[in-house]
Amino acid sequence: MTATGPAESALPLGFGVALDRRVRTLDDGAVLIGGAPPRLLRLSDAGRRLLAHGRCTVTGQESGALVRRLLDAGIAHPVAEPVSAVPAVAEVTVVVPVRDRAPELARLLAALPDGLGGLVVVDDGSADEGAVRAVAEAGGATVLRHPSARGPAAARNAGLAVATTPLVAFLDSDVVPRPGWLQPLLACFADPAVGLAAPRIVALPPAEPVPPIGGLLAAYEAVRSSLDLGPDPALIVPRSRVAYVPSAALLVRRSAVGAGFDERMQVAEDVDLVLRLHEAGWRLRYEPSARVAHDHRTTFGAWWLRKAYYGTGAAPLAMRHRGSVPPMVLSPLAAAVGALTLVGTARAAAAAVAVSAVAAERLSRKLPVRRPRRAAARLVAAGAVGAVAQTADAVTRHYWPVSLAACLLSRRARRTVLAVAVTEGVVDWWRHRGRDPEARPGLLGHLLAHRLDDLAYGSGLWWGALRHHTVEPLRPVGTGIATDRATANRGAPEAAVRQG
Repeated sequence: MTATGPAESALPLGFGVALDRRVRTLDDGAVLIGGAPPRLLRLSDAGRRLLAHGRCTVTGQESGALVRRLLDAGIAHPVAEPVSAVPAVAEVTVVVPVRDRAPELARLLAALPDGLGGLVVVDDGSADEGAVRAVAEAGGATVLRHPSARGPAAARNAGLAVATTPLVAFLDSDVVPRPGWLQPLLACFADPAVGLAAPRIVALPPAEPVPPIGGLLAAYEAVRSSLDLGPDPALIVPRSRVAYVPSAALLVRRSAVGAGFDERMQVAEDVDLVLRLHEAGWRLRYEPSARVAHDHRTTFGAWWLRKAYYGTGAAPLAMRHRGSVPPMVLSPLAAAVGALTLVGTARAAAAAVAVSAVAAERLSRKLPVRRPRRAAARLVAAGAVGAVAQTADAVTRHYWPVSLAACLLSRRARRTVLAVAVTEGVVDWWRHRGRDPEARPGLLGHLLAHRLDDLAYGSGLWWGALRHHTVEPLRPVGTGIATDRATANRGAPEAAVRQG
């Protein structure tokens, strides 16, 4: 359904990038560690000079090849685009799927910028067709209607089919774009290889006071929503920090998405589209400086059911894209560290340290850096921390039925699961508490909502796995650290080592 990859990937002159803030540099800037997925990238002398002060601008063939390599590795992100290469607002058609929700539709249409190339509202079987049509036509939209509901994927595809502009923005009816949201997304398409760009989804403040439970959930969603992928830009890559983006707000290149979403999928059709575009060779970008507010659910029943609904999408995704949406991504070392952490004894902790030390020594023999032991120790330590975090998440989220069964059989398991649930929840609160300055969730409220969130998603995941008769969404996968060499005059790296 998606088109083949981009025919052109050369970046325009003046296109500039800066290193991701998570990237670590070694050997006076000659070695970069980071990216999506993580890798070690060694620069040639020419590449090192071009990347002075962590930034590089395309001025010719050599710098263009280096910038392309850094972008495709997720090691750097765009910070400057030539004005002539950025599409205009007139090159965008906005498509809004809606079912009833006439007031929300009016709110959305009022927030759209002037000068769009098209506006299409697709009524997906609304009970009050007249109300939706009146709002849409008042907003200057073309109205399409499905007599009965066919689902959001079919509604978006209907709008996509009538669009004539090069770019199409999909916006759900329960979002409100913030001022200036579109321009950062348009800038992503200065790169001709980009097929999709997504904004950051933030919380829409409630229009009126909510009861205590709703207030707790609203504060939690403001900092921990499944739709909010954080404040840092990213290359969207499976099995990485930003592995998907939600379809609540997307900007796509029409020539890349083909017929669009798979209408057979009633959930996770957005993740499926992302994975298909990635597999076809398109680059996908998450741009958090573009912000779109979402009207989060804050009544407990609707909130919990939506979280469980998201979980049901894991099974069909895992069956279509094997290995792309695993519950855990662990190397053998990381798996060992995670398992030893769960044992929870001093002897197990000592064993985890010993295993990490041996792995660091083995890795150091393969790293092309001046201080290989130091670099290996940092890499292994980062992997160990990630392994512990993934293990804690798996215990309370993906595999909570297994954790519950263990608790019923063992006192030690009860102590371990309780310790993991509390510790992981406190760490999660600490990491996310400042994401929204207007919502400061308390520790206990965040901890309770976070555990309920995990139970809901895990319930949906297991239900989906049972319904589809598969264990694919429960199967962890292995990973490793790629070691690449990048020169200034070659667009593709020379793969040297892959350490598991």
